[in-house]
Amino acid sequence: MKNFRVETPDDPRIAGFRDIREKDLTGRQGLFVAEGEVVLRVLTSAHALCRPRAVLLAENRFDGLADALEGLPHGVPVYLAGQGVLDAIAGFPLHRGILALGEKPTPTPLETLVGGFSDQALVVLACGIGNHDNMGGIFRNAAAFGADAVLLDAHCCDPFYRKAIRVSVGAVLRTPMSTGLDASQTVETLKAAGFRVLAMTPSATGTLDQAQVGGRTAIVLGAEGPGLDQGIIDRCEPVGIRMSGGFDSLNVAVAGALALHHFARRA
Repeated sequence: MKNFRVETPDDPRIAGFRDIREKDLTGRQGLFVAEGEVVLRVLTSAHALCRPRAVLLAENRFDGLADALEGLPHGVPVYLAGQGVLDAIAGFPLHRGILALGEKPTPTPLETLVGGFSDQALVVLACGIGNHDNMGGIFRNAAAFGADAVLLDAHCCDPFYRKAIRVSVGAVLRTPMSTGLDASQTVETLKAAGFRVLAMTPSATGTLDQAQVGGRTAIVLGAEGPGLDQGIIDRCEPVGIRMSGGFDSLNVAVAGALALHHFARRA
């Protein structure tokens, strides 16, 4: 691990970190920006599926992160800057004082993921999730309840957006995933592989508390507001969540957490 001092915000070595609020690196050359201590510790851990490329720290954060930085691969640079210089690089006050530049993992085809699942696999299929907070929450819940993978259709936002990674507390960086999928084809692929595919929708007559646990299970989540397309629901087993007071709606990440907790009780 080599440390380098950065004296000015226009230092060309840290160009990838500059003005990240205005030009987030998501989608550019397969790179992403990660922020905060918890996320950095995931990125430098043995659990990460992503490769760190560089780290930029406020100089007063270095000592407290020395143990995490020891997990960096050989040759990954650590740049240190005063808080004022760091804020100027980021383009806003970076109170956490911690940024990392990472490389997205090689995309995994759905068939490859499915081929490696156990007979008790639990996965999430997200359809049309465009809110980065919800995306991060879905990944956080998937990690918390031991889901084997998160599958994203082509209408989902990028989970490697900086805010999504932060909300997920780094779960995006360690969770197997397949992205850019066709939702209908994915449902059929999962069913052919022996999955019970459950569409979470308030229109369902069957309820989550009555759903049988065990075997390969896929939970399908749609965007808040429009929810899942009826065509997707028709291909799945619809499941709803009992609510009181005439309420019929939950935040999608909350609904996903309830479903994951229920089905994570599998043997």
